[in-house]
Amino acid sequence: MPHVATSLADLLATIAGAAHVEGDRLVIDDEARFRSDTIRDLAWTAAFTEDEPTAEATRWMVWEASQALGALSASIQGLYEARSRREVSGFTIPAVNLRAQTFDMARTFLSVAKEKQVGAVIFELARSEQTYTFQRPQDYATSVLAGAIAAGWVGPVFIQGDHYQFNAKKYAADPEAMTEEIRRACRLAIEAGYRNIDIDSSTLVDLSQPNLDLEQRENYTRAAELTALIRSLETDGVTVSVGGEIGEVGKANSTVEELRAYLDGYNSVLQRLAPGAKGVSKVSVQTGTSHGGIPLPGGGVAEVKLDFEVLRALGEVARSYGLAGAVQHGASTLPDELFHHFPTVETAEIHLATGFQNALYDHPAFPKALMDEINEWCRQNAGNERKEGQTEEQFLYTTRKKAIGPFKRQLWDLETKDEILASQGAKMAFLFDQLRVPGTVDAVAKYVAPVKVARPIPEPLKAAAAG
Repeated sequence: MPHVATSLADLLATIAGAAHVEGDRLVIDDEARFRSDTIRDLAWTAAFTEDEPTAEATRWMVWEASQALGALSASIQGLYEARSRREVSGFTIPAVNLRAQTFDMARTFLSVAKEKQVGAVIFELARSEQTYTFQRPQDYATSVLAGAIAAGWVGPVFIQGDHYQFNAKKYAADPEAMTEEIRRACRLAIEAGYRNIDIDSSTLVDLSQPNLDLEQRENYTRAAELTALIRSLETDGVTVSVGGEIGEVGKANSTVEELRAYLDGYNSVLQRLAPGAKGVSKVSVQTGTSHGGIPLPGGGVAEVKLDFEVLRALGEVARSYGLAGAVQHGASTLPDELFHHFPTVETAEIHLATGFQNALYDHPAFPKALMDEINEWCRQNAGNERKEGQTEEQFLYTTRKKAIGPFKRQLWDLETKDEILASQGAKMAFLFDQLRVPGTVDAVAKYVAPVKVARPIPEPLKAAAAG
């Protein structure tokens, strides 16, 4: 098992031989050893040490190592601008929500991406997922970058804040307080190294209004305000890719008229708040899916009727406004035979989450005793979420994601995880092929220019290294 350092002295001893701290810098002494063993120890230490100075120092080490070894956190903005100009096309970027085993999942997926010459896969986490998976932005970014280092990845690493979503009830009670929650989330994400953020104010759409502009007004106004904030936080010359959303997933399908109303209003407000600022690079729409899929009473997930022509039409409109296109949420539980349609209709990006969680929990190698323990945890701690008429299978399916944080260490330390990760990698390879992203590494290199950013060394670490 990887070593979890418990103090700064222990941490410095852990990296000895592979790296060392010299003044304000981390120096890599043995790259092969660092990528194979040391980075794993650092990932586990960042995730599980109970000593905060050690955790802070470890996060700094992983960030600095990512800069030295070429796995740089980056914005996908340049590629999406090229797509809006139709200089690149014919593929769909997968955005994967890594809820569990984040280090190993990032390592696995980027290893597959290297083999297939895939230029871009986005690793994202929603605000709600941060809470129940016990992963703050700084934790998530550290795990993903550590996984990239372990995979031998050299190139942009796209880390995204997914569904920075307004709670409609909270907003109705106190709009400013709810908006400040999202502002703070954006600040924390950018501080952690995220360079891609999706603002979801679609929950504020008011269908009772007499016209589309009024229906979308709260949505586009708040999205524009937050975009202006994000632009003010950009200090390294990198334009953060910002996404918007017009249709809450699981509701009625989006329309061309709704998209135009949103973009017209959004652009007007943004130019008033921040003249000349770049706007959203993509917009998420609703086409018939539901987050996590719809569980059936006896197990399994209901078949989804997804309207690809909606995606095609909305993507064309989005590109006419200078965006990369439309984004599809809630795609991971779709049947395998549907995925090849996304690049055919020029979908810019699809989001994949619950399917990989299911592939972990439902894998034959997942220990039954641990699954029983997780199910019992759900009964004891999420019972208030049981909906009237739900079967036991439906209840456990919809709540077992909440156990990922409480069981985080057990999931990272699974003795059978290699077999499970192999299956996850095979699934990702299939999705890469269906989404036509193999061979896109040159396009990404042409349009995305990651910027090196050195972070100040934590003073306690500097003192410990000098001592």
